Amino acid sequence: MADSDSPHPAGLECQSVFATTHWSVVLAAREPDSALALEALEKLCRIYWYPIYAYLRRRGCGEQDAQDLTQGFFAQLLERRSIQGVEREKGKFRSFLLASLNYYMADERDRANAQMRGSGREIFSLDVQEAEQRYRLEPADERSPDRLFERRWAMALLDQVLARLGQEFADAGKRELFERLQAFLVEGTGDKTFAEVAQEVDMTEEAVKKAAQRMRRRYHQLFREEIAQTVASPAEVDEELRHLCAVLSS
Repeated sequence: MADSDSPHPAGLECQSVFATTHWSVVLAAREPDSALALEALEKLCRIYWYPIYAYLRRRGCGEQDAQDLTQGFFAQLLERRSIQGVEREKGKFRSFLLASLNYYMADERDRANAQMRGSGREIFSLDVQEAEQRYRLEPADERSPDRLFERRWAMALLDQVLARLGQEFADAGKRELFERLQAFLVEGTGDKTFAEVAQEVDMTEEAVKKAAQRMRRRYHQLFREEIAQTVASPAEVDEELRHLCAVLSS
């Protein structure tokens, strides 16, 4: 996924992005009254909560139990600030979330009352109805819950990248072009030719090709940036990138 045409070397680009990434902010400011760290942690949780919900369903939790456990888990995470015990060298956010969830589930095992799990607290709104619909639409998969968690994590990351990319096009007044070019994000997978798209958007075929190339480059840059948001140091970005690409292709 590296971008050889990027105007900046990948390492330098990542260093500049990393200074303000959400997970590095959380790890750098773990004091109980750190509003900045809490805000950064909440943003990460908002983006990546679905893999947790799907993991619980895959582990055999019913729909209602999975909803209660998901909300209760995030309530505890954001209120008790269990992040304070995370070591920087073990700072992949996805690994931290899954380990914390399994600890939380063990702690909750003897609590039969779903209300006790979340204590009625809604830290932030989770669209659990949409999550269940999404979960039911997923194809049957025999892989372990842990492996599926990683795949759903990678897919959630890609969804976030696509949303950011689409917003950039929209801000530039090019939302229609984005909708047309999405099919060309992976080279050779478009269901239309560049010539057909060029006719639809009133551009030359060459201009559409160049726009698709620029979009791919930006997509790759945003993918790296999004990964940087969830690891503890710039050195981990390439490792995580390789891992998640392997997960998506498996």
